[in-house]
Amino acid sequence: MTVSWASECMQNVAAELRDDVEELSANCGYEDQSRLVRVANQLAAGACGGELLREVEALIDHAHKKMAGSSGRVLTAWRRYYTDACILRSLSDIELSTKAAIARLDRAIIIAGAAGHDRLELIHVLIRKAQVEFLGASSECDGIRPTSITLSPSTSKVSASSGTIPCLNSPPSLGAFRSQHCHQPFILRGFAHSWPALQEHSWSSLEYLLFVAGPGRVVPVEVGLDYRDNDWSQRLMDWQEFLAHTGLGGNIVQSDDDQTPTLYLAQHNLLMQFPALRDDICVPDYVYTSPSPVLCPSYQPPGNDEQLIINAWLGPTGTFSPAHFDPYFNFYSQVVGYKTVWLAPPSLSNSMYPVAQLGSPHDSGGSVGTVNTSAVDVFGESDGDGSFPAFWADVVPHAMSATLEPGDVLFFPPCWWHAMRSETPSFSVSMWF
Repeated sequence: MTVSWASECMQNVAAELRDDVEELSANCGYEDQSRLVRVANQLAAGACGGELLREVEALIDHAHKKMAGSSGRVLTAWRRYYTDACILRSLSDIELSTKAAIARLDRAIIIAGAAGHDRLELIHVLIRKAQVEFLGASSECDGIRPTSITLSPSTSKVSASSGTIPCLNSPPSLGAFRSQHCHQPFILRGFAHSWPALQEHSWSSLEYLLFVAGPGRVVPVEVGLDYRDNDWSQRLMDWQEFLAHTGLGGNIVQSDDDQTPTLYLAQHNLLMQFPALRDDICVPDYVYTSPSPVLCPSYQPPGNDEQLIINAWLGPTGTFSPAHFDPYFNFYSQVVGYKTVWLAPPSLSNSMYPVAQLGSPHDSGGSVGTVNTSAVDVFGESDGDGSFPAFWADVVPHAMSATLEPGDVLFFPPCWWHAMRSETPSFSVSMWF
């Protein structure tokens, strides 16, 4: 029997689908929308047979496939469709299959962005209710024990760079940033040191990271060291299991044959999925100054309401992002651990050997075919066998590098080539604007 609050929520979702049927039918098609409304009405009336649940799962899969080939308002409608189908299916047996229900609600956030009016807030409420009532989640964190992370003195300068990324002695005024500093990269050492994420809510604490998420959560991770490799893949993974692979807490899970693949949570809006983390950072006012790039004439700010995209990057020692460029300004904040950064200006793109057949999964749209990734390993020791001669002759003399420490913030403009390598377990936040 469905718990009362779950039943009430299904009734509300069904009612909203009935109210919006004309608008959604215009974008998803009358037949597809009618199927979802019919299923929602049956679930809201208390039906919960195996055949009905399988039909809801089929609708989820159908919406996922439709999302892949859609754009604009049609894509938004299918994201709403996917989200509502996930909510309905999760509520149908949330007491009996709690972890599966929570994972399905997480997929609505990860895959569809929890599209629909107040759907994100609803999903957060439903997950927390399920965690507390059925999984015994605590309302208080059982101690915050930060991980002590030190940088090996053997960390050396990147051979593929000839300069160091400039550091500003003090944060510039908003006017000075917009008029003088927004055209070139710079580092503000210790700028984020006062954030709760580095203080009372330390993101280096496994206990805290598990607490803010609660039990049963899943996150998207990259499997493999380099997304240019054929054996690289992506999958959803239990949050607690993933954290055990990061090296936070001083230990890292390895198999007996030491062949455990590298796991990396990269370019994911973790702060939307776990909203308590959003309160642990402070977005600098610089991101709202509407700067104008001089080296990227095609620049457009992110298309969301805030014109800001915040993503998290979390992984063990050795994770890296190959050299690529993005179409946005970036404030990149190092929260936990140490990360080496390599930069080169967009004027040298012709010597970066872009990989024509591969689009970076880290680009703004995630579309294969976008030539924004270099074939060069910028963290290699030298020019090796003489490959990529134009890179070593033209790019290296103008490239810059630096190692970010906890609390450091790196700024760089759109279209700048950049690569990142974690020297220790590392947790970073990027702010695209």
